[in-house]
Amino acid sequence: MADNDDLGSVSGLPEELGIDTDLQKSQQELTVRRDTRRYGKAMTVVSGFDLSRDEMKEVASALKRKLACGGTVEDDEIELQGDHTDRVHDILHEMGYQTTTD
Repeated sequence: MADNDDLGSVSGLPEELGIDTDLQKSQQELTVRRDTRRYGKAMTVVSGFDLSRDEMKEVASALKRKLACGGTVEDDEIELQGDHTDRVHDILHEMGYQTTTD
């Protein structure tokens, strides 16, 4: 069987199609939860990524842009300011990720 990093060889499709990235996204199951921070402020936390820190920053940037909120990448989690749990699920599904609620 092919190496796990070479998912394109499993699908039999050319690398130019980017199927590796799509397969990796669909195999990850992300957890979305609401947390409370200082002074009772709501925070949406997305965890379970199997990405490099730079790739997580790109996902965080896309989420912040679509939700019009602030946020950061901390300890392999994306933290977004405010309670966006419903919308985050939809956006992550559009991006090709599987999500669950904690």
